[in-house]
Amino acid sequence: MFDRHAGGDRAVLVSLMNGELEAVEATTELRELARSAGVTAVAEILGRSQRPDASTFAGSGKVREIADAVAGAEADMVLFNHELSPAQERNLERELGCRVVDRTALILDIFAQRAKSNEGKLQVELAQLEHLATRLVRGWTHLERQKGGIGLRGPGETQLETDRRLLAKRVKFLKDRLARLGRQRQTQRRARERNSVPTVSLVGYTNAGKSTLFNALTHSGAYAADQLFATLDTTSRRVHTPHGNIVLSDTVGFIRHLPHTLVEAFRATLDETAGADLLLHVVDASSPDREAQMREVNGVLAGIGAEDVRQILVFNKIDLAGLEPGVEVDDCGSISRLRLSAFTGAGLEHLRAALEQLARPAAAPLPEGRLEAA
Repeated sequence: MFDRHAGGDRAVLVSLMNGELEAVEATTELRELARSAGVTAVAEILGRSQRPDASTFAGSGKVREIADAVAGAEADMVLFNHELSPAQERNLERELGCRVVDRTALILDIFAQRAKSNEGKLQVELAQLEHLATRLVRGWTHLERQKGGIGLRGPGETQLETDRRLLAKRVKFLKDRLARLGRQRQTQRRARERNSVPTVSLVGYTNAGKSTLFNALTHSGAYAADQLFATLDTTSRRVHTPHGNIVLSDTVGFIRHLPHTLVEAFRATLDETAGADLLLHVVDASSPDREAQMREVNGVLAGIGAEDVRQILVFNKIDLAGLEPGVEVDDCGSISRLRLSAFTGAGLEHLRAALEQLARPAAAPLPEGRLEAA
């Protein structure tokens, strides 16, 4: 399993984009990922890579530039803002003389640090092991031989084959445990449906302020911090309104190129989102990249079958964006978009009105409002 960064690691950040995002914006996000993992960025290498090199991802000239940066900054590792193949990682480590960590491994490492609940830890471990399975040869090439010696003679398996078998056994155990927990979630969801308790899930890009908004609405103490993936474990609270109760859930944030292994491992948790009556899509109104972040969130929601769940767009952090609270309703009189600050409380009354609408669907339509582009 991946070693967690204990802090103090010095890294060179590498972003070689393919045109879908500006390299500077992508590096800003990589810098935040590194900070969230406890890594200090000591140098940054930007560039474009229209056709990644099959052996090292970066071209030979760029590899030399990275090697010079590693030596000059006395870096311990290189963080790539891309998914690397096992062969590319091996070749880069040989060329650079230090650890090479790709975007997937970095995100998995952050998740491993953040997971608190038993289910969250199981989900992260499963994702780590499935990612590790493709790279197992890296750790065991020196043991690729028959076991021998008194008490160690096996049935002809190599050490690598033994380790793969044990890893597969552990993966099966984790999947079985998570499947049981998933069935428990379904039972709880059916009980809520029988009791006609509406469910609302907070979704959005990581660090959009979901947990701060959750705390403001529920008066609870869910962990909230200015860092990526501050929340991994889904937290649910019952919210009382004048017209009935709802169940509000705070969920893990999404990010560009969210590792497939994580999406699959968190499937049971994400299915809870797909079964919600309403999604509050929280957007960081102060982010210049918010439109791309919204598209990424909607892409993940489509991937888990939640694209048809009703959404309210919640533009948060208006205090940082210099915007005023606002609200917009659709043709049916239901709130569809609003602006607020979960931190200062400005505009929260509009969101509470939307939750009251959900608790009493037959409520009279709200007066029309207007929300200019955030």
